[in-house]
Order: sequence, then structure tokens, then C-alpha cells
Amino acid sequence: MPMRTWMPGVETAAGYRRAWLGRDVTAGLVLTTLLVPQGMAYAELAGLPPITGLYTTMLCLLAYAVFGPSRTLVLGPDSSLGPMIAAVLVGVLGSGGDPVKAIALGSMLALLVGVLMTVAGVTGLGFVADLLSKPTRIGYMCGLALTILVSQLPKLCGFSVDADGLIPEATAFVRGVVAGEIVPAALLVGVFGIALIKVLQWWLPKVPGVLATVVVSIIAVSVFGLEGHGVELVGALPQGLPRLTVPHVSWSDLGVLVGGAVGIALVSLTDTISNASAYAARSGQEVRGNQEMIGIGTANIAASLFQGFPVSTSASRTAVAEQSGAKSQLTGVVGAVTIGLILLFVPGLLRNLPLPILAAVVIAASMSMVDLPALRRLRQQRRMEFSLAVVAFLAVALLGVLAGIAVAVALSVLNIFRRAWWPYQAVLGRAAGVSGYHDVQVYPDAEHLPGLVLFRFDAPLFFANSRVFREHIRRLARTDPRPTWIVIAAEPITDIDTTAADMLEELDEELTAAGITLVFAELKSMVRAKVDRYKLTRTIDPTRFFPTLDDAVASYAARTGADWSR
Repeated sequence: MPMRTWMPGVETAAGYRRAWLGRDVTAGLVLTTLLVPQGMAYAELAGLPPITGLYTTMLCLLAYAVFGPSRTLVLGPDSSLGPMIAAVLVGVLGSGGDPVKAIALGSMLALLVGVLMTVAGVTGLGFVADLLSKPTRIGYMCGLALTILVSQLPKLCGFSVDADGLIPEATAFVRGVVAGEIVPAALLVGVFGIALIKVLQWWLPKVPGVLATVVVSIIAVSVFGLEGHGVELVGALPQGLPRLTVPHVSWSDLGVLVGGAVGIALVSLTDTISNASAYAARSGQEVRGNQEMIGIGTANIAASLFQGFPVSTSASRTAVAEQSGAKSQLTGVVGAVTIGLILLFVPGLLRNLPLPILAAVVIAASMSMVDLPALRRLRQQRRMEFSLAVVAFLAVALLGVLAGIAVAVALSVLNIFRRAWWPYQAVLGRAAGVSGYHDVQVYPDAEHLPGLVLFRFDAPLFFANSRVFREHIRRLARTDPRPTWIVIAAEPITDIDTTAADMLEELDEELTAAGITLVFAELKSMVRAKVDRYKLTRTIDPTRFFPTLDDAVASYAARTGADWSR
């Protein structure tokens, strides 16, 4: 394969236009103001030291610039992955574990996610992103937002709790409040941070709200001496760049890590495909789903080798880059290089950043994850899918983020299976003023031919729904007056498996004994080939297969002389 196919960054560099340089550099500098505080905040959300968020951001941006196909997509630590990473780390270390081992576990988790994503991209397995349907994803994200919000409340108030999970953390937070552990100055700073971020997002969307909040809070620390009032600060970051470190963990920890990596990879994959599609449509680019997975997979692998943790695409940071005039992945490279320069020459730049502000950044991000209009639309338009969203929400909130993602996937799969198990079924008739044959429930005045029933079954016939099909035909056969022909409008039946074939053979013999003829119309050629292969024509006469419904109806009318009636 040519290099530009699997390393799109080479193709971008070869076709780079000089006119883009100024915009890319400007966008990269603006983006850095968001990357630094969010990277640190999401590292804390994942249960890791803030500095690892900067290491992760640098390496994933550089790797994606080479292997990622999108020119504007921005990667980095993500609020939706943070709780999942933290859940895996707690599952191995317990609450308040060794930070050094936590970094190693986070790096191994990123390596596993990277390998899974890369393999999925190389083998074309991007379709697995469809395992999270939109309703279950909406519910999952709402549950995740609540989990994030509760986990950050103690940090916002200036104290910490030793608990894991929504209910235990909420309970521990309430106990801390009752015990008087709140630091008033920290709470004031945190609430001010959330308010300022949200106000700027609503009223002045072009102003980088997170950057403005960070700058104002650092100034407030110096002016009001907030450290003396109990407000904890980030402190000076370690100087220098991260060293190349191959993740190493014990074999006993791999089981938990692999399970967590699968869930994280699925969420990251879904985010990547949806964000890539959205921004490709806006920029006129073509979505290369498999290459996107390779790009984000190599980004995770690169981060894992430099004390990083799993990353995903970010719609908010991509929007900032796009609004700032980004034209290529050089924007991300500029952001990564700028972070590296900060770590090399001014590691104390964020020394006075209050920790409650990092909690405020995470809480503000979690609030944007809740899509209330979508929930209302689901409730109004399709109650079943609204119920799926609610169950996914409760699963995340009550069982935890990892169990929640498993439940969300299971719900999506079961919903697909339910639709195939109990598909739409209809008895058809001829409605006045409308061509063709239509559901008599929709057109109650539709005409029919006496003794003829037209029945449509909108799903492939397979082992799970063959009993449903058989029982419905039996009910039709018992109607009064008893039908002579039951014609299956088989165009929606895209497959027949061996279980369904055996059922059809037995059903035909049963109907024949009762004096009823089972007839098929509009059966697809490949399905008809399977009918021949199953040797169903031994019992079902080949003359009972018609190319169209009109042909079947005309044949019945010619044989019986029946006329249309209501």
C-alpha cells in the first residue's frame, strides 16, 4: 500500500498550502489554552496525576497528525472516558492506590485500547460502533454525566472522599458536608468557575471560557491569598518531557484491564465515527472510518509509551480548532509542541491554578453531555426507545460505568433482536384511491377477495421468529369464514434459515390437511434459491410461487371467480 494510504499525514504534508500556515499556528495556540486545563482536569477525573493529562495530550496529537485522516479532528483525554478509566484503576488498586502503579495501569490500558482500535481498523470492524444505538447512548451519557458530577463535588468543595461509585460517593459527600468538611473559599472558587464557563459559553461563545476561567482564578489566588484560606493548588508541574516507558503490569491485572479496554474502545470508536462524520460533512471531506480507527489506535499506543492513558476525539476541542481557522493537523502539532515548551521552560505557569477549578472544568463538561431535548423527543416519538435510554441511564448510575456500557450494548443488541423476533405484521387489502395493497388496520375500509388472505411479515424468517410467524398464520386459518388461500407477501423476507424451513414444511402440510393453500408472492431470488436448496418444493408446489402480489391475486380470482368486497 502507498505510504499516503496508511499515513495520511504524509499526504497532507505533501499537499500543504503556505496560506494555511498562519491559521494553523493561530488555531494551535488558541487550542492549547483549552488542552492544558482540560488535559489536567480529565487526568484527575481518571484518577491519575494531572501531569499525565499533558503527556497524553502531546503524544496523541502528534501520532494522530501522522496516522489520522481528518484534517481538523482533535484528540485528547475525554470526560466520557475518565470515569471508565477510574473504574478500571479502582478495580485493580482499590480506592486511593499507589499513583506510580496507577500510571502504569493507565498506560497499559491505553496500549490495549490502541491495539484493539488498530486491529479493528485494519480488519474493517468499524461496524461494531453500531452496537451502541442512539437511545442507549443518550441514556448512557446522561448516567455518565451524573456519575462525573457527583465524583467532582468533593473536589469542588475542597475535601476528598474514600468511595467509588455513584451511591457510595454521594453518600460520602453528604457525610462530609454534614461533618463540616467544606472549605468555603474552595466552594466559592469552584462555583464561580462553573458559572463563568457556562456564562461565556452561552453569551460569548467565541471567548475561550475555560481559558478565561483559569486566568481569572490564578489572578484571584494571588490577589486574595486563597491558598491561606484552604484552597488547594496544582503546584509546579514536573519540568521536562516524558520518557519513553513501556507499560508493565502483572498478569493477574490483565483480566480487568482487557475488560475495561473493550468498553473504552467501544465508546471511543463510537465517538470517533460520529465526530468524524459530522466534521467531514461540514468540511466536504470523505469519512475514512477504518483509517480513523487506525489513527486513534496509534494515538493511544503513542500515549501509552509516555505515561499516557486512553484518549478519544473531542467535539468541543475540534469545534474550537475549527472556529479558530484550523486547516490541517498542523494545528494539533502546534498544540502539542506548545505544551512541550511549557513543560520545558515554564512548568510553574499553572502553579497557582486552584484544584476546584479543575473540578469546575470537568463538571461544566459533564453538563454538556446531557441531551435533554433528545430525551424529550424520544419520549414523544417512541416510548420503547425512551425506556431503553432510561434503563441505560440507571445501569450506569447504579451499576457503574463499565457495567453500564455492557448493559447499554446488551440493550442495543436485544432491541435489534426484539424487532426481528416480533416484526411488523399486517393483513393487506385494496384501498380506494391508493395503488397496491395496504394494511387493513390503517385502511379499515379496504376491499378483499372472499376466501383470500394477503399477509405480510416484515422480517427474515429464522429460528427466533418462526413460531411467531406460524402462530399468526394459524390464527388467520381459524378465522370465520375460513380462507381458501393464504398468500404471503414475501418481499420483506430477506432470508429463511433451516429452522424456519422445517416450520414452513410442517405448516404447509397442516394447512393442506385443513383445505387451505399456502402461497408465496414477491419472494426474492436468493431466498427462492434457498427454498429450492431446502427441498421445500417437495411439499409446496412450485406453482404456488408468484413473482408479484398482483399475479397471485389474479390467479386466485381466475380460479374462484371471486370479486372484491369490503
